[in-house]
Amino acid sequence: MACIASQSSAFTVRAQVDASVTMSASNARMVSIPARKSFKGVALAKGSFKNQKLAMSRRTATVPVAMASAKVDASVGTTYEVDLPKPVVAKFARGNDGGAYVIQVPNDPAYSEFEMGDKIVQISASFGPEMWAAENYGQVMYAMKTRSGDIAMVLEKRGGDLSCFEYEKNDRFKAERAGGNYGLGTKEVQEKNYQTKKERESERKAMFNEALGLFKQEKYDESLVIFENVVGLEPPKYMGDNFATVSDILKVAQYNVACCYSKINEMDAGIEALEASLKAGFEDYKFIRSDPNLANLRNDEGFKPLMDKFDEPFINENAMNVLKGLFGKK
Repeated sequence: MACIASQSSAFTVRAQVDASVTMSASNARMVSIPARKSFKGVALAKGSFKNQKLAMSRRTATVPVAMASAKVDASVGTTYEVDLPKPVVAKFARGNDGGAYVIQVPNDPAYSEFEMGDKIVQISASFGPEMWAAENYGQVMYAMKTRSGDIAMVLEKRGGDLSCFEYEKNDRFKAERAGGNYGLGTKEVQEKNYQTKKERESERKAMFNEALGLFKQEKYDESLVIFENVVGLEPPKYMGDNFATVSDILKVAQYNVACCYSKINEMDAGIEALEASLKAGFEDYKFIRSDPNLANLRNDEGFKPLMDKFDEPFINENAMNVLKGLFGKK
């Protein structure tokens, strides 16, 4: 499933009932899915990213009944701008609307305005002074990682609202849970969320195949944006049938992100993506060391130390050096 242009070393994802992804002897993987109806919100090329400008009350029971207005955060819905040096150490995740939201704020004065749940609405272009509208999570990650120099962002304040990551819950469901009950409202929500989950899985596989096709056409930037979105669609607290805590498609999509960065000579981002893939469980070390799509990355000084952290041959190499020393060989 790696991004390979040549027939001899092509990766694809083969869809199974359990949505798992397995290696084949021919190194070919595909996801078999119905034809996609649409794919909205993904910017496919640098040139297509267009610059865009972007009370509650509570009844208090007294005698007589009086009305008291609850305090609200007047800043919710407003925007603020930050200029950050690379690497950006705040963490972001893909929301239900496809956008990029803050999920972790570092203890750093540069991020003093950040709050969990804030949404990126504009971000620096990969190069030059232009600001891109933040069209989707993948495009934001692409811009952030390929930018040379400081990164400017415009974020929308959301007052710590994290509902952008939640599945839908109706009023009956909330009432039943509050009362410790399980009824039709809960069942309805569970069934709807299950259907939503299946639809997202199907869309994710379609996105993966689209990105793979673009990679084979050597449209690496466009492919990268969609692969980043595939990574961002990893379900929170994922648990597979085999108790795996990451999905197979994440491992390979993250590896393909590294291939894309290697192809466009973004070494730092490529090393970061490759490390994420290895941490997720991509363990075909022999393939990583020979994949032509990682040729640029293998020439980077960070490649060998990274591989030595995960690959057993590093231990064998040290053992061989010791043996050579004992026998006076160099």
